Amino acid sequence: MNYKNAGVDIEAGYKSVDMIKGFVKETMRPEVLGGLGGFSGAFSLSNIKNMKDPVLLSGTDGVGTKIKLAFILDKHDTIGIDAVAMCVNDVICAGGEPLFFLDYIACGKNYPEKIAQIVKGVAEGCKQSECALVGGETAEHPGLMPEDEYDLAGFAVGVVDKADMIDGSTIKAGDTLIGVASSGVHSNGFSLVRKVFDMTKESLETYYDELGTTLGEALLAPTRIYVKMLKQIKKDGITVKGCSHITGGGFYENIPRMLPDGVRAVVKKDSYEVPALFKLMQKKGNLDEDMMYNTYNMGLGMVLAVDPADAQATLAAIEASGEKGFIVGSVEAGDKGVTLC
Repeated sequence: MNYKNAGVDIEAGYKSVDMIKGFVKETMRPEVLGGLGGFSGAFSLSNIKNMKDPVLLSGTDGVGTKIKLAFILDKHDTIGIDAVAMCVNDVICAGGEPLFFLDYIACGKNYPEKIAQIVKGVAEGCKQSECALVGGETAEHPGLMPEDEYDLAGFAVGVVDKADMIDGSTIKAGDTLIGVASSGVHSNGFSLVRKVFDMTKESLETYYDELGTTLGEALLAPTRIYVKMLKQIKKDGITVKGCSHITGGGFYENIPRMLPDGVRAVVKKDSYEVPALFKLMQKKGNLDEDMMYNTYNMGLGMVLAVDPADAQATLAAIEASGEKGFIVGSVEAGDKGVTLC
């Protein structure tokens, strides 16, 4: 009897590490000290010493049951982008710059080529958010989960000067709400998605004219990462008063998180075109509209609150960053919450 007989292949673990080194190297920043192989990731804080009052920000999340689609389609090179996006998009809501990321992969059996594809996606997410992948962990769990399955989670650390933090405290009635386009469902609500659509390879490989792609490609589209967008807005000297990452809980749960007491968000549903994927899902699942807005991003991955005088400049900055923005509503006096009209 040995460890391999018990279901844990140490040699496969070594091979996985060797295969991912190139992907990790592509994410390096000058502040990273050392490389893979240590017991911890080291990151120098020398570049933030000029901040008057630096504040560390952190975010952690997983991919959720979206990962089931990766299993069915045997496509594992983008799911890592989702893991990074869910963390760094939370960090930037406070105005922070993501510095580094660590991932955690639990699997029934370590297939080095599959692990390498997962980490390739994580590294791509880190490159998109300009943060370093400084470490991670891959753990085999024989007997706890099926050999062909895995779970993926991670966490990000960022920094912001306290004076530049976005906390929503200055939001007032009359401010403008700007929505930023999502890439689709992102990484939330897939337990419901998997009830609406048949989760078979044949179903996911079905082409839909209204989507312009297969159902699987539309659903697996990785979560948008908005780091460069927020950097561009800041670079242009625009003050963002509030920032909400639209994740699980949709509009109703997430938009109020950026609001102070005494105001509410009023969002005009016809201010932008809801993507076809959400319309298809609502029709096929016979889903109530309120449930859709309380579960999904409905085409807006992020909502910003800005002074009306800054609205057009904010839209220009969003476009310059490669994203697409819309004026979707305004802030009004009232009880904290969201009104859709």
